[in-house]
Amino acid sequence: MERLILPAAAWRTRAGLPELCDVLGAARGETRYVGGAVRDTLLGIDVADVDLATRHTPEDVIDLLARARIKAVPTGLAHGTITAVLADGAPIEVTTLRRDTATDGRHATVAFTDDWREDAARRDFTINALYADPASSEIFDYFGGLDDLAARRVRFIGDPLQRIAEDHLRILRFFRFHARFGDAPDAAGLDACTQRANDLMALSRERISAEFLKLLVAPNAVATLALMIARGILLPVLPEIDDSGVSRLARVAAAEVQAGLAPDPLRRLAAVLPRDPVLGENVGARLKLSNAQRKRIVSALTDPTDSPHPLAYRLGRDGALDRWLLTVEDAADAVRGAREIVAWDIPRFPLTGGALVQRGVNKGPDVARLLKQIEDRWVAETFPDAARANAIADEAVAQWRSSTSIA
Repeated sequence: MERLILPAAAWRTRAGLPELCDVLGAARGETRYVGGAVRDTLLGIDVADVDLATRHTPEDVIDLLARARIKAVPTGLAHGTITAVLADGAPIEVTTLRRDTATDGRHATVAFTDDWREDAARRDFTINALYADPASSEIFDYFGGLDDLAARRVRFIGDPLQRIAEDHLRILRFFRFHARFGDAPDAAGLDACTQRANDLMALSRERISAEFLKLLVAPNAVATLALMIARGILLPVLPEIDDSGVSRLARVAAAEVQAGLAPDPLRRLAAVLPRDPVLGENVGARLKLSNAQRKRIVSALTDPTDSPHPLAYRLGRDGALDRWLLTVEDAADAVRGAREIVAWDIPRFPLTGGALVQRGVNKGPDVARLLKQIEDRWVAETFPDAARANAIADEAVAQWRSSTSIA
């Protein structure tokens, strides 16, 4: 059989990683690269994270790293994971080979093993169960992951229904990985996810939101979301999303690409929801988003009242892009406005309340009211220079004096 070799890649020579592999006995077959780093290197795409699998127990990993003076953080000791911190601060997860002894759909109890195939068998998809020897570069594939990778197919290891019963999040992971890597969906996996969609209700909303936000920015997010809606996958947890949400996502995603914007998960989440700020707040709360994230969703779902520059001034660049792209349906106008927002150097209002006090306005509500009035006029005049801003202030203060003297 042909011996498959992991291609050379820049991440493999990053400072401290070869030394870490040496410390963990890669030359003796004790430690291998696993998962995304192997998969993405074979696909020729950038590697975000590097994970290592090892036969060493977690305690032995900590001891070996301590002897080599490599910082070790016990980030998931119960599940066998130690994070080794390289000299440049990059974290590398080192996980002892495992097998599941009990699962409940949300959590797994594991036992450690020294069997590579046993460790691979507990992973979710074949394309995520690829290993590579750091020393020899040999690739190890126990369940046909290489063939699935070549076919752009996301396939469960073993019985899909059983794998979903072990961890219900695998339903969303199936679609997220399909949106990133897949071509035609694996029929058995798709049917299993459809049958077990109600299992999503047992998951924490934090896990659901984290996975769903990743899915929304994947290259094939639009078609994948359409498939999920057709199969009723989201009905148990996000029934607000329907075919109209898919259409809005398609429009926003296309505008992002044409405007040269990176796909934004919160903007895309807002896009798939109906235009209702109250509903957006409710969904954000249900998904346990942060207060800042929920405010951004609510703002994105609010009807615009301004053109691109005033929007950017009032809401900031991201907020302006959200509201503009979600509400402007004409593709050319959406792209034009987005480009304006990105290119524009957002000015600062050149006056403060102190400038009005110096003009004789009494401290208190009059200052705040007048300052807001002056700022609104400054915005309406398309952000003139400081000299014009001061002239506007002089006029406003003169009118204030006139009105107060009459009163």
